[in-house]
This record gives sequence, structure tokens and C-alpha cells, in this order.
Amino acid sequence: MRRVPPLAVMLSALVAGGLFGFGLALSTMVQPESILRFLLLHDMGLLLVMGGAAGTTFLAYQFLPRLMQRPVFGIVFGKHPSHLDARTLIGAAIFGIGWGLSGVCPGPAIAGLGVGNWPLLASVLGILLGAWLQGRFFGKH
Repeated sequence: MRRVPPLAVMLSALVAGGLFGFGLALSTMVQPESILRFLLLHDMGLLLVMGGAAGTTFLAYQFLPRLMQRPVFGIVFGKHPSHLDARTLIGAAIFGIGWGLSGVCPGPAIAGLGVGNWPLLASVLGILLGAWLQGRFFGKH
């Protein structure tokens, strides 16, 4: 079995996270005001950002397993089945309501801290508390 050096995995995660955060900052998704303008249909520029991200992810999931024998830092490409059930729909509704009211999404909120948008710290703490509560009381055992 092939062993992947942990330092290589951590460095690749750091580079990918840095690139992701840079893209969020460049697209202004780290500013809740930009998100709210988008949700109110006043600025549709973020539609291009989200469409580009979704398209890139779709292409990567479709073609990389066909083009590569195995992942760069792994043994096999994993399958991640999703299930559309009541829990998923309720969670999506809660997420969407929170996003619409605050203009804060988890990834951009964390990246926003990186650019000094400190008021987002309250949102990040709320996201962490919500994730902990879900895992503690509603997670699958």
C-alpha cells in the first residue's frame, strides 16, 4: 500500500485553502454586504463566482477519476453518496435562512477573518456552536 507523507498532505491543504480564501476575498464574498446585495438581486456578479465554482467542481468530479489512476494524495477516489431526506431539507432550509438573514456563509466567514473582517467572528462562533449542537444532539451514532 502506498503511504502518503503527512507533511505533503498538510501543505497541499494549506495551499488549497489559501487559494480558496484568496478567491473568496477577491470576489468580495468575505463581505456580508456583497452577499446581501446579491440575495436582494441588486448585484448578480456573485452568480458568476458561484457558477464558476460549481462548474469547476463538476468537471473535476467527472473527469479527474477518468484521467488519473489514483488521487495525488490517496489510494482510490472515494464515493460520497448524498441522501435527500427530511434532515437534509431541514438543514438546507436553516442554512439558507441564516445565510439570507446575515449574508454570512461558513467558508467566506472564515476567509473574512483572514482579511480582518472581525465582526464575522460572532458568526463563526455561531456556526461552530450550531455544528457542535447538531453533532451532539442530532448526529448519527
